[in-house]
Amino acid sequence: MSGLTGAYVPGRSPLHRLGAGAKLLALALACTALVLLGSPIALGGAAVVVVLLYAVSGVGWAAGWAQVRPVRWFAVALFAVQALSAGLPVAVTSTLRMVLAVALAGLVTLTTRTAAMMACLERCLAPARFVGLDPFRLSLMLSLTVRSVPVVSRLATQVREAQRARGVEWSVRAFAVPLLISVLRHADTLGEALRTRGVDD
Repeated sequence: MSGLTGAYVPGRSPLHRLGAGAKLLALALACTALVLLGSPIALGGAAVVVVLLYAVSGVGWAAGWAQVRPVRWFAVALFAVQALSAGLPVAVTSTLRMVLAVALAGLVTLTTRTAAMMACLERCLAPARFVGLDPFRLSLMLSLTVRSVPVVSRLATQVREAQRARGVEWSVRAFAVPLLISVLRHADTLGEALRTRGVDD
């Protein structure tokens, strides 16, 4: 299943060997800690920790940048709005929190196989059986949602580059329509791949 989205980077680092459940729990605790950290200095220290984690993982800086790149303009806009409305320290802390949370979530995705993540989510969602829901299908949906984020980001980058080549960089329609078509094609390909693996509608 990991071949459907390609976010996982094979490796033998301690993070790769750590169980999916432990990584998801650590991610939840880390994001909670980011919310509680209230100063730019403390969040700067957290940023150093995140950089070290990426270094230990061995996934490569290009893969790490690919996780943060989709939110770079949102981060710039968030910083500008916060700086104007609440001051520079608040702008720095708010932006760092968001970027670091995305980077940590991306690191979990890069070091965790889809099958392992699905198995963990399926176990966590087992109580859903009591209300008539299938834990496997729920875990599949959540896993594919996470894995599809970098795919959509890549498609958006390709459409933007094609816009520049055609000289229509600032046209919303020239961006939105091809991106929608590309996403629908990806969804159709993904659905076809799932059907060949025995996952019916």
